[in-house]
Amino acid sequence: MKRLSITRRLIVSVLLTQVVLTGAVVVLATYLTKWQLRKAFDSELHGRAMSVAALVRFSEDQHPRLIFDSTLMPPPLDRERHDMYDIIAKDGKIIGQSPTWSDKVSSATMLDRSYWTAHVANEQYRVIRLKDIPVLDSEGPEVTESTTITVLYAASTEEIRERVWAVAILTSIGSLVLLGIATLISVLMVRKGLTPLAALASSAGKVTARDWKLYAPDEAHATAELAPLTAAMDRMLATLERAFTSQREFVTNAAHELKTPIAVLKSTLQLALQRPRTADEYQHELRNALEDVARLEALTHSMLRLARAEQLQSGQRIDVPAVDLAASCETSAERWRPMAEAKSVHIDVQSLGSPQVKGDPDDFEIIWNNLLDNAIRYSPSGGEVRLSISRENGNAHVVVQDQGPGIREQDLQNIFDRFHRSDASRSRETGGYGLGLAIAKAMVEAYGGTISAETRNGSGTAFSVKIPALS
Repeated sequence: MKRLSITRRLIVSVLLTQVVLTGAVVVLATYLTKWQLRKAFDSELHGRAMSVAALVRFSEDQHPRLIFDSTLMPPPLDRERHDMYDIIAKDGKIIGQSPTWSDKVSSATMLDRSYWTAHVANEQYRVIRLKDIPVLDSEGPEVTESTTITVLYAASTEEIRERVWAVAILTSIGSLVLLGIATLISVLMVRKGLTPLAALASSAGKVTARDWKLYAPDEAHATAELAPLTAAMDRMLATLERAFTSQREFVTNAAHELKTPIAVLKSTLQLALQRPRTADEYQHELRNALEDVARLEALTHSMLRLARAEQLQSGQRIDVPAVDLAASCETSAERWRPMAEAKSVHIDVQSLGSPQVKGDPDDFEIIWNNLLDNAIRYSPSGGEVRLSISRENGNAHVVVQDQGPGIREQDLQNIFDRFHRSDASRSRETGGYGLGLAIAKAMVEAYGGTISAETRNGSGTAFSVKIPALS
């Protein structure tokens, strides 16, 4: 797949923007120049037409008539091209007309307008029409409506077009020079602006399984757009480091836990094969071997259960039914009552409601079984394990309280870790494998809940589980 360059994209975007702006400046400058020149030209054209009208006078005959004195004509607006004029009396008689006059100038379709543009001999002319102008001869007879005249005056606009083109060319050249300078500056600024990103990428490339520290440059933290990304990468790497460390510890602890029962099983079988034995002795050794296999099987089941719980926690679960937590807790309590009675421990279930949650009933039974197992194991003879169910702030709340010696403050933060035992001297027969609370925590979090532990010297430990309840 072809790689896309952010630098190239930004530079192209800036360049396209500059090109559009340059084109807009050229067009706008050309238009404004043309408009101003046209406005000034029309004003001058009007003055020329009035000058032509002033050259119309009455003759000195007995019967005065309108005549035009062409000898006083002003010079043309364009010194290289002749102006054209046509003076028409009220009755339609032509009083005066330029030698170069063309009928194309006075197109019938334009006679209802004051200004228009005409094309004569491949050249463009601007035309003005002054209609019904009184004759300005003070010595003639009294001017009446019938003695007014109409003047058509046309001048070439080729000089204006040349000026407009000159302005357009100069503006384009200047804009292109500025565009080149702006593009060069933009390229340098874009590359400099992306330097922190390149440095951050280089730092991220140096992260390894041995060193999870992201040595991000100071510019990455100081850049508004990169600061959130840098912080997110720091959090992500911290999470990955914890996950990898936890995974390594899990493998190490699992190997350690598996090593002992395997060694015991191996020594049991080796001892059985050292010398010939009676059938009863072989049965005894085989029963010992089966007990070791059962321990291995229990450990394997616990590890698989933890893996399944963590898989659920990652979001890989299907639709699950609604579970009545009060009924689920009562079922687990009934299952553990025989063991509790064997230790003279009383299990008390107190339900302040029947909150329902979504989940697999077997998963919740595993949670309560692990918590009750832990509570009964450390409750003194004649003690009580209290299991209470309630609903608080939209959550189903279950508390398992024992009357044991409690957990040391330094161990509270680690009790949910895999293979953790707060009492290192405990045997596997009394303390299990240290996976029960880790499994409970993973399953609770898989359903969007939380689990915590609180202990007070002389009052036992309380495990609190909160899971979002169905409305």
